[in-house]
Amino acid sequence: MPASPSTARAINDRLALRLLQREGPLTAGQLKQLTGLSRPTVADLVERLGASGLITVVGESGEQRRGPNARLYGIVADRAHLAALDVRSEGVLVLVSDLVGHVLAERSVPIGGGGGTGSAVERVVAAVERTAEAAGGRRLHTVGIGAPGLVDPATGDLRDSGGLPAWHRRLSAALQERLPGARVTVENETNLAALAEQREGAARDRDTFVLLWLGHGVGAAVVLDGALRRGASGGTGEIGFLPLPGTAVLPSATDCDGGFHSLVGAAAIARLAEEHGLPGVERADGPGVAVAVRAAAARVAQPPAAGSGTGPAEGFLDALAGRIAIGTASVVAVLDPGCVVLGGEIGQAGGAVLAERVAERLRRMSPLATEVRAGRLGGGAVLRGALLTARDRAQDELFAPAGP
Repeated sequence: MPASPSTARAINDRLALRLLQREGPLTAGQLKQLTGLSRPTVADLVERLGASGLITVVGESGEQRRGPNARLYGIVADRAHLAALDVRSEGVLVLVSDLVGHVLAERSVPIGGGGGTGSAVERVVAAVERTAEAAGGRRLHTVGIGAPGLVDPATGDLRDSGGLPAWHRRLSAALQERLPGARVTVENETNLAALAEQREGAARDRDTFVLLWLGHGVGAAVVLDGALRRGASGGTGEIGFLPLPGTAVLPSATDCDGGFHSLVGAAAIARLAEEHGLPGVERADGPGVAVAVRAAAARVAQPPAAGSGTGPAEGFLDALAGRIAIGTASVVAVLDPGCVVLGGEIGQAGGAVLAERVAERLRRMSPLATEVRAGRLGGGAVLRGALLTARDRAQDELFAPAGP
């Protein structure tokens, strides 16, 4: 059945707003060309969206053109402010942006081991409030949180997970209480990294892929036919618990030691670097180990001088690629994603040098053609994914038709 006039208007308005989000400011003529709508229909929607406060004139197109046809229309970016949080065990990164994603203020909040759950939550909430104030003091419309652990699909809250600080689970409720009217969303950090890599990074041309997060810990995110797959309990991608050859013990329901984490977690990679005679890693976490991996990849990528070789660096990367390929082969055998992105600080640091080695080992173990790519966004992918999620949710509400 043909759409009613009100439904057709809502569809056209949403299409125009999405184009303005993706392309930036456009003239009415450009909107006509990109949407395929008639000139009168575009004129009506521009007037309607302007009256609703969603778009405004932001300039003119070209110095030689004047008048209504040259006006550039853009989304009213200050219509809503958004916050994104990347929650780690040792602290939180916070940023506040406008409705189109321009970052207005950001802050880092270290959390020490002492002080208790209430103190940690209060520090983070206060930091969010101060960041919002620095961004102009407007009420936050939507908050996106990326955190390690399982997100309960029924409640949207973090589940109680061994090894994770208790303040992680309290944070969402505290923000909801202190930021009245704000919409607070929690998502697993690796899922958010996959969203960011798909929208803005290494997987922009893929609607089916797996992101393997290599940072302080290890995780995976699964995107099939453009949709993120979370699983019945929200645990899709908890690959750190995957039992594998080469580990001394089996993992348990509460501890991933003995699983894939024991081969490619940051501490394990730091030990591997030491075994191959590389300089000591200062910090056995994602950023610290990434420094050693980046240095090794740069050393291998350079043509060796006469009489020298890549030696320890090449041996280290070969061994690391072998470890990564073991777990990746299990994922590929089940999902056949066609593409694996090595994300996180360590995946980005290894670059094409590490990705090519993992791909070569996968070809030996699996008959399924699988491209392996280095992530482009590194550890920043979680914060970016949290912002994209907050922006999508805010725009879904603000761009929705007001009614008949």
